[in-house]
Amino acid sequence: MTQEGKPKTPKHSQAGTGRSCGLCLFIFLLLAGASAVAVCLIYRPRKPRFAVVGAAIYLLNATSQPIISTSMQFTIVARNPNRRVSIFYDKLQAYVSYRNQQITPAMDLPPLYQEAKSTVALTPLLGSGTVPASAEVVNGLMMDEASGVVALRVVLLGKLRWKAGAIKTVKYGVYVKCDVWVDLKKGAVGPVPLLGAPPCKVDI
Repeated sequence: MTQEGKPKTPKHSQAGTGRSCGLCLFIFLLLAGASAVAVCLIYRPRKPRFAVVGAAIYLLNATSQPIISTSMQFTIVARNPNRRVSIFYDKLQAYVSYRNQQITPAMDLPPLYQEAKSTVALTPLLGSGTVPASAEVVNGLMMDEASGVVALRVVLLGKLRWKAGAIKTVKYGVYVKCDVWVDLKKGAVGPVPLLGAPPCKVDI
């Protein structure tokens, strides 16, 4: 008995509780892993496909080194090619880069659920006022605008998981790179023609 008159909890009981919690956690992780393996083996989920189908440039001012002003919007089509597997996306972000340097802040996108064999369109408006830029970016954009062709890269990144019936996989990182060439004359504002937009590269 303790001084307060309450019995002490045996040390072996506390140890047993800890082992039980550890065992429950191990079983949970084992079942989650087994579910993910089952989805992969039975349904063989394929990666989603992405493509840029439209672009609008509202502001792209590269005359004030070392900063540029950007505001642009892209229509990105996401295709789920799976016949029996849906896809959940979350923690998605989008930004634009030029010559491997980011020229818009990363924008958070809402969670997205995509049913099997479905197509959805995303139209994020990217850019906010001025952003820092290197001399290479500023000079390159000015030269490209003068020539009328600007090469940009739209990037999406976040997490996804596949769902088949009641089974969901664990979350996987997804990284989408969409290279586009736009017909942009200096001073042009609004929708611009796409001179080239091959299918996006998707890494999971």
